[in-house]
Amino acid sequence: MKSVVRADETGAVTPQRGSRRRRGVPGVPLPLLLPALVGLAFLLLPLLALLIRAPWRDLPDQLSSTAVWQALQLSLVSATAATAVSLVLGVPLAWLLARTDFPGRGFVRALVTLPLVLPPVVGGVALLLALGRNGVVGQWLDSWFGVTLPFTTAGVVVAEAFVAMPFLVISVEGTLRAADPRYEEAATTLGASRFTAFRRVTLPLIAPGIAAGAVLAWARALGEFGATITFAGNFPGRTQTMPLAVYLALQDDPAAAIALSLVLLAVSIAVLAGLRDRWMTASS
Repeated sequence: MKSVVRADETGAVTPQRGSRRRRGVPGVPLPLLLPALVGLAFLLLPLLALLIRAPWRDLPDQLSSTAVWQALQLSLVSATAATAVSLVLGVPLAWLLARTDFPGRGFVRALVTLPLVLPPVVGGVALLLALGRNGVVGQWLDSWFGVTLPFTTAGVVVAEAFVAMPFLVISVEGTLRAADPRYEEAATTLGASRFTAFRRVTLPLIAPGIAAGAVLAWARALGEFGATITFAGNFPGRTQTMPLAVYLALQDDPAAAIALSLVLLAVSIAVLAGLRDRWMTASS
């Protein structure tokens, strides 16, 4: 049956009773539905395979070893420290990008987001060239203060902060741009300094964005691999984090690698659950 259309008085064309709708999910064209389902399966299949092949019976024994707990403890401590560094440095940087206008601001923003697309191994090499014993800055840290960052726990924190801070900066900058700057201006007209207005007015307004950015930065730091193994190495008890332990176990004990991967998967799910009110709920 041919579709029949009729134009109303305003000129809009509306289908009449003779029209036929292509079958599929209501409101979703079939050429879009099929690739969407394939994409969903492509993303979920590896995770389902991880759950199916997990050694559930031996899981307590796999996770009770000393090496696993050392890697887990180091991962949690280093990720938390990297998040703290990101907060101290990233929040002021986000405020600078969102609230001030200076020459080259777009270029600076591009540099800040560069670690998001930079291969982590390249980031680790760059950290070595900058903060290594013979690095541009590292040689002075070693000769003046006796501070050596590569292949130390502090180096793990530096590598994780390098790749995680952009997530915090982007989140906080977006929240700052959405916040009304007139509250800060009103505080300054009442005699408050710019820093006081930021501390007493702006920070409470953008606290949800800071919390979301901190969670994302923490999760990114927890899963960091490339920059960490390049800049800090893989020494058990000192620089071996959970992703590095997974990589090492995969070569000798795949069951242990799966068990460690399940721990990181559980942490990722917990992070998404914590951010569901911000990004995972769709407005009706």
